[in-house]
Amino acid sequence: MSQFETAIFAGGCFWCMVQPFDTQPGIQSVISGYTGGHTVNPTYAEVASHTTGHTEAVKITFDPAIISYAQLVEIYWRQTDPTDASGQFQDRGESYRPVIYVNGPEQRRAAEASKSALAASERFDDPIVTTIEDAQPFYPAEEEHQDFYKRNPFRYQIEEMGGRQDFIQNKWR
Repeated sequence: MSQFETAIFAGGCFWCMVQPFDTQPGIQSVISGYTGGHTVNPTYAEVASHTTGHTEAVKITFDPAIISYAQLVEIYWRQTDPTDASGQFQDRGESYRPVIYVNGPEQRRAAEASKSALAASERFDDPIVTTIEDAQPFYPAEEEHQDFYKRNPFRYQIEEMGGRQDFIQNKWR
């Protein structure tokens, strides 16, 4: 019987970060939420005010016997613009900054190795600015933000059209 592990990624609007992971084999759950800030149990409105220090993020529970943390990091890169520290696509501000939150030294080594490989790949003209930070307490978002792509497919599609989809097609495919 395998032990589940967790990974936490911030890459702009958490609505757009669920589906790419949720559809992978070995994923037990993907939860939208907030992390990295100083407010305990923040609300969506508080995080959106850019006063809590939190980022919108996803917490992924996965089976490492089926999908590795390194594979999750590779999926993460392909959902983000790793050269934009001020937000992602149409979502601007600190709550949308790209961050890989690591749980321990093994995840840190994998994330740093992947970031170095991406920087060396010359895929991007600008530097890779996604930060790698220690995991902080993770607070699940309100229920209406969970599984957004399933519950609100039209609105999710509009959000994806806000620059993310074009960027992914141009830079990653």
